[in-house]
Amino acid sequence: MRAALFVTCVNDALYPRTGIAVVRLLERLGVAVDFPAGQSCCGQPQYNTGYRHEAEPLLRRTAEAFAGYEYVVTPSGSCAAMIREHYPRMGRLAEAEGRGGALAELAGELVPRVYELTEFLVDVLGVTDVGAYFPHTVTYHPSCHGLRSLGLGDRPRRLLAAVKGLELIELPGAEECCGFGGTFAVKNPDVSAAMGADKIANAAATGARVLCGADNSCLAHLDGLLRRAGSPVRALHLAEILAATEEEPLS
Repeated sequence: MRAALFVTCVNDALYPRTGIAVVRLLERLGVAVDFPAGQSCCGQPQYNTGYRHEAEPLLRRTAEAFAGYEYVVTPSGSCAAMIREHYPRMGRLAEAEGRGGALAELAGELVPRVYELTEFLVDVLGVTDVGAYFPHTVTYHPSCHGLRSLGLGDRPRRLLAAVKGLELIELPGAEECCGFGGTFAVKNPDVSAAMGADKIANAAATGARVLCGADNSCLAHLDGLLRRAGSPVRALHLAEILAATEEEPLS
């Protein structure tokens, strides 16, 4: 099986270890991974800020970059949700504005092939035990896009529960937003920081040493708050935990 990795802007610029972990993990499970060099931003920052027309070239670029791949895998619920929820809407609106159906066709062709990482592992590969080893206490924060937009459900928890040595501790108020919300954190910094403070307080209350998530945008927000608070809790992407083994532990 062959899949294309959509690494996303945040991971490419700030968290390359997550992209490397996804490749390690998928290759260990027998998946050949390609990285199309033409990929760029999915357009979410522009779209969320109200610049829909400015996001359209990025829809086209993303569709062209991943043309021909049966599976496009991304370690980001928010970017997967942007493609699956908002690309079709952008196409419909372009048609309604009399600009033809090309955008809608590109979106319709791409959307069914895009998978968030945990969906791909559980639903396509049919695995929950990926052979990982991570001897630490972990609590899991489900990001809003994964929880509400993609409906990931218990997939991430099932994957974590199967990791050798890992003790999974439930996070109080897990379904509450962390407060990041992309441009929301910029427009409403006080509210964003207050929501994040609640989330890291709940994480600290579990006694876990690692706060795990499947979206590095959320984890960047929470990690900043944890560091400022002097907390010993470490924020870590799910892919890095799943990629770790006894032979190749997380460094």
